[in-house]
Amino acid sequence: MSRQYFLAFDLGAESGRAVLGTLENEIISIRELHRFPNAPLSLFGHLHWNIFNLFEDIEKGMKICASEITARLESLAVDTWGVDFGLLAGDGSILGLPYAYRDPRNVPAMKKFLEIFPKERIYELTGIQFMPFNSLFQLYALVLDNSAFLKAATDLLFMPDLFTYLLTGVKTTEATIASTSQLYNPRQGSWNEELFSALGISRSIMQSPVRPGTVIGPILPGVSQETGLADVPAVATAGHDTGSAVAAVPALGKNWAYISSGTWSLMGIESPQPLITPQTLQLNFTNEGGMAGTTRFLKNVTGLWLVQQCRKKWSSDRPLSYEEMRAMAASATPFKAMIDPDAPDFLNPPDMPAAIQNFCRKTGQPVPSTPGEILRCAIESLALKYRMVLEELRQVSPHPIEKIHIIGGGSQHITLCQFTADATSLPVITGPVEATAIGNIMGQALALGYVRSLDEIRAIIAHSSELQTYEPRETTAWQAAYNRFKTIVDK
Repeated sequence: MSRQYFLAFDLGAESGRAVLGTLENEIISIRELHRFPNAPLSLFGHLHWNIFNLFEDIEKGMKICASEITARLESLAVDTWGVDFGLLAGDGSILGLPYAYRDPRNVPAMKKFLEIFPKERIYELTGIQFMPFNSLFQLYALVLDNSAFLKAATDLLFMPDLFTYLLTGVKTTEATIASTSQLYNPRQGSWNEELFSALGISRSIMQSPVRPGTVIGPILPGVSQETGLADVPAVATAGHDTGSAVAAVPALGKNWAYISSGTWSLMGIESPQPLITPQTLQLNFTNEGGMAGTTRFLKNVTGLWLVQQCRKKWSSDRPLSYEEMRAMAASATPFKAMIDPDAPDFLNPPDMPAAIQNFCRKTGQPVPSTPGEILRCAIESLALKYRMVLEELRQVSPHPIEKIHIIGGGSQHITLCQFTADATSLPVITGPVEATAIGNIMGQALALGYVRSLDEIRAIIAHSSELQTYEPRETTAWQAAYNRFKTIVDK
């Protein structure tokens, strides 16, 4: 196999990266070219994404790529977080800055929409778990606000599609990102007319979804002139970052679950078709699109957001390293107190350590007092929540679950990985760390015919990655802790 180069842009809620991927002799290697911060702007009491600043960083990554490689670049692609979107006017201009999913307007919008449209019917149509930031409820928030931008909009583009539009001028929507919206029918692969009718919005603002691994078109001449990259096609890879990450799980067979671990933890299984039943509704599982027509059947769990926000609070004078925080947690007393990571208390509190302490106080537990105790409480609780989701998955999974793959940045968190093995009594295999970028790149390779299937993608990634296995230990103590944890979640 000759050598091919691909450029991936992986944008998360905290930072973005430009990553150069090289595929040669069935080995994938990557190199970070540019990293840049991303944080929502607070404007007039609402949270927005500064997409123009982000696009400048995308172009900067392209310039660096053009200056560092002389060989031909095969393609580029963008993946981002899900649910958020931008609106376009009839002349193609962008109508304002997109709202960020943690904006407070979404919670009352969800409550009011569920008063006019049955929850059970929404789930039957979409198979998506109910979370206030889903695109469905964000759109209804715009309706309730009598948004002038929404009235003027002729097109809606989700975040990766919005950046692809800025690069190519082509309006499109990739299916994995569409599937996060709670507006999309995963059985039919199309938008739900019933929901748009209930919203009072024309479905004509939506684009026909394309499968991941679709070539969109060449980058615009102005972008080429600005960046020095010419004759490069943009590809719709799995535009949802978790879709790209799960495509990079180096697993064989079916009997495994995954945790895509970062700010959020996305825990689930891969299924050949959506699993939409009254039971999966009751358990609040979601069905999102995956690479090669698969379904990511999963649940969102608040992830390392808990740790990240504690670090932010404690780092006003000097930034704490994650290694320092790991050591602090390791030395704290085990199982002093527990939290439900998905309680509303932790969605976006101004003071995460105080929110954790207050949760423990109101649930009648000892209150963790030191940073180490607070961190250990958060990390143990995450592992116990994974155990709870695992038990729910086993109720509906069409196959056994014999191991867990942890991918993404959280796979480097050795304490959380070991605690997950202990809590679930299953071996945990970690890596690759850069699963999202690698999955993005391999989606491009699939679009251009350099790989032929998802199985081939995973075999290449397995050969290319350093994986680590954590075996369960101390399972008796963790079982007792889990029994306590369930009573706390039930409260």
